[in-house]
Amino acid sequence: MEKILKIISLIPLFQNVQEEDLKKIRAIALDKFYNKGRTVFSEGDKGNGFYVVADGKVKIYKVSMDGKEQILHIYGPGSPFGEVAVFAGKNFPANAETLLKSHLLFFPRAAFVELISDNPSLSLNMLAMLSMRLRQFTVQVENLSLKEVPGRLASYLIYLTREQGTEDMVALPVSKGQLASLLGTIPETLSRILGKMSMSGLIAVDGREIKLLDLTGLVDLAENGKL
Repeated sequence: MEKILKIISLIPLFQNVQEEDLKKIRAIALDKFYNKGRTVFSEGDKGNGFYVVADGKVKIYKVSMDGKEQILHIYGPGSPFGEVAVFAGKNFPANAETLLKSHLLFFPRAAFVELISDNPSLSLNMLAMLSMRLRQFTVQVENLSLKEVPGRLASYLIYLTREQGTEDMVALPVSKGQLASLLGTIPETLSRILGKMSMSGLIAVDGREIKLLDLTGLVDLAENGKL
């Protein structure tokens, strides 16, 4: 119970919420357990609630007409997902699948809306969360449409330093194949670019660990997009 309350309290949506209200939020959350590779929801499913990762990892993705998978987001503990569709009153616009054995908290839409009516500050938090999601999508669309793959990769590595709280070392949270999908490319191209970036002295790769040797050069690559 304490661990779950701690996770809930760290979610931006529930920040600055009193402990008594956190317990009410926990009370409406349903525990969902999934093995690795299980579907949480599919594109087009009714958005009847949203999820928070308590433990594990979930990917959000779409599949093109020719069967190509494009990963949109990868979420770990403490991250909510599915909330945009739920509060827009729409169906889920993408698929969600567990990358690891996962424990998810499911918040039914009706129960959460009722909770918001009793705690208006949650409405402001929800607006802030939706705004943040919009900014994330805007940056992702810009990266995929305007930048070359090296620039996308550099941007992602810099993003990981912020997410992981490091300065010159990051650990890839997913396989290189999944990272390629996230960046809108194929594994062969990603491997080739990692090799070029290593030869250029920008990074040093050791499995999933990547040492950032030239942060200034990476920032320049992220902005200019070409290696």
